[in-house]
Amino acid sequence: MRAIASLSGQQLNYTTLAEIVGKDVMTMKSWLNVLQTSGLVYLLQPYSNNFNKRLSKTPKLYMMDTGLLCYLGGWNTPEQLVRGAMWGQVFETYVITEIIKSYYNDGHTLLHLYYYRDKEKKEIDLIIEEAGTLYPVEIKTTSDPHQSMISSFELLKKVPDKKVGEGAIVCLCEKVLPLSSGNWVIPVVMI
Repeated sequence: MRAIASLSGQQLNYTTLAEIVGKDVMTMKSWLNVLQTSGLVYLLQPYSNNFNKRLSKTPKLYMMDTGLLCYLGGWNTPEQLVRGAMWGQVFETYVITEIIKSYYNDGHTLLHLYYYRDKEKKEIDLIIEEAGTLYPVEIKTTSDPHQSMISSFELLKKVPDKKVGEGAIVCLCEKVLPLSSGNWVIPVVMI
């Protein structure tokens, strides 16, 4: 569980996980399957529409309970967490898992949630697909986001047969603000 916690918010690498734990890859896949089935972890799949063969095919691993994640990581106070090296990963994990839980709580079991990452490391933290429209979301620990943080949203315009909807940066700001045409700054407290 500590190994899973240390890798939350990262692309899943079974070999790395197996090395940390000292077990073989097949054992790690089996254990991770149990954690996934029990709802302790979620594997966010990469977005793929066969428009770009350079896309990542590796899911990202998220621990669904950020309180447990912090306990296993040894962050006992908010100050320790915010000053720690994994603050961004924990914040991203929190936002992603709260969005997942909101879908579950609304009765949805088949989620159309993805992330985007290509070989050039251009990334979109979350893509929500609804009715043929892609809604990009970036997750940042800043309270003062800027437009350069959403430059990867342009990549979605290349996806055939899909519209690109309004995008957002979920961050530590205090109120909803427009960032650019069709893109918003959303306070994390609103998710």
